[in-house]
Amino acid sequence: MNSVELAIKKEISGGHLPAVPHLVIQPGITRSPLNLRELWRYRELFYFLTWRDVKVRYKQTLLGASWAIIQPLFSMLIFTLLFGKLAGMPSDDIPYPLFAFAGLLPWTFFANAITTSGNSMAGNVHLITKVYFPRLIIPASSVLAGLVDFAFAFGVMSILLVIYKVPVGLNILLIPLLALLTSLLALAIGSWLAALNVRYRDIRYLVPFLIQLWMFATPIIYPPSMIPENFRLIHALNPMTGIIEAYRVALLGKVNGAQINWMSLGLSTVLTLVILIYAAYNFRRMERTLADII
Repeated sequence: MNSVELAIKKEISGGHLPAVPHLVIQPGITRSPLNLRELWRYRELFYFLTWRDVKVRYKQTLLGASWAIIQPLFSMLIFTLLFGKLAGMPSDDIPYPLFAFAGLLPWTFFANAITTSGNSMAGNVHLITKVYFPRLIIPASSVLAGLVDFAFAFGVMSILLVIYKVPVGLNILLIPLLALLTSLLALAIGSWLAALNVRYRDIRYLVPFLIQLWMFATPIIYPPSMIPENFRLIHALNPMTGIIEAYRVALLGKVNGAQINWMSLGLSTVLTLVILIYAAYNFRRMERTLADII
């Protein structure tokens, strides 16, 4: 509407223009940090974003989805050479390649899920600034897309189990539950970092460094038995400690007769839920201003 049209309408209305109706799109008020009902309403968008992330992840790459196998496989080979052969790192009577890969399998998924979900909000500006939907869907779809890589890498783990003639026990049935627990922890950390990354772009440079430190604080290249007794409780406060231990027992428990440490896994589960609730609460609090500062 140009200035002439505005003047004509003002003259007709006696000098006063009627208020222009407008619509404000904003999230509803809820006391729950995880509004599951609202997330369910947008499940089709969740599916679309997840499928988009799966297709885009290896688009225009020479090796495609093979990268999901190459990363943990080559890490296992390097760790086996450096720590298994040269440093003589103990592995609780498990062949070191199996020991390392069983830890790298969930850790690679976890680390990649945090990285992609932590950068997901900044990479979807065109969606966030145009229409309202539960923003938690964006980092959640990044985490879920990472499960495809986890499935490919698990296929390699299955081949290693056959090569080393490892019998499979009933504990293998825990793998889906452990994958769910790993996904929830990755979503908690990733969504919190995603919201912070919108306000402080330093986060994208800080995350790889923190993930590297976290890996060495997790029993991936060394067994938990190496931790001194006085520090084991502190070590168990790392939620990935109990999860990695449970993965190893579920996959390789028949090799050395190890049993799942339910106390450590239970502590990891409680810590994961606490972190998830805290992260979801802070994400919803920051969600209202994301479109303004992104």
